Amino acid sequence: MAMIPPEIADRLYKNVYICMKCNARIRTNKPHRTKCRKCGSKQLRPVKKGMKMKK
Repeated sequence: MAMIPPEIADRLYKNVYICMKCNARIRTNKPHRTKCRKCGSKQLRPVKKGMKMKK
């Protein structure tokens, strides 16, 4: 599997979180203070790295 260049990896994974209730993607610096824009939940998890490269 090829390595992702660092500038692309930063754009895809840095400060990106997923809502655990509605699966919305949220880009934020402070996930513990942020609510989901769709459902209002505060349960966020980081994006799993490497999921974009699978085909």
